[in-house]
Amino acid sequence: MMNRVIVIVGAALALGACSSSPEWMSLDGLKPAPAVDTVRFESEPPGAEAKTSNGQTCRTPCALALPVDAPLTVSFTLTGYQPESETLEPIVQTGSPPTLRPNPVMVELTPAPPAPKPAAKKPAARKPAAKPAAKPAAKPAAPRQSTAPAPAPAAAAPAPAATAPWPAAPRQ
Repeated sequence: MMNRVIVIVGAALALGACSSSPEWMSLDGLKPAPAVDTVRFESEPPGAEAKTSNGQTCRTPCALALPVDAPLTVSFTLTGYQPESETLEPIVQTGSPPTLRPNPVMVELTPAPPAPKPAAKKPAARKPAAKPAAKPAAKPAAPRQSTAPAPAPAAAAPAPAATAPWPAAPRQ
């Protein structure tokens, strides 16, 4: 009877210890790591940023260790050049680990067309100068205005008679 109690207590302790096992006892360490392949990137001109679809980046010439589980896209960008992209495909061959192709990835960047210049403002077209009005033959001098205030009129003056452009004939 005592042996049964010891076995039950020992099994309970072992079962309780499994639920709080330390990280070093985890069986995850026995799982194989995802397969990776080191891919080299080059560009002409060098110095382009190579960015993979899984987020890894580097400046060419460079190399990245990439997972081989699915196809990846690599985008190359460099200021003053048009962006380029390449697709990497996983290749599985019997008897060898999976790899990504092409390797190395080489791209030649094309210079970007010059940016369109903003339209320069054209000077406003000058209107031809208006012809001056014909001068009258004899222009009477305008009366000078004095700086003294004019006296207020006592009564409304009669309206002057309309003048004709020719001299009035003497009355008889």
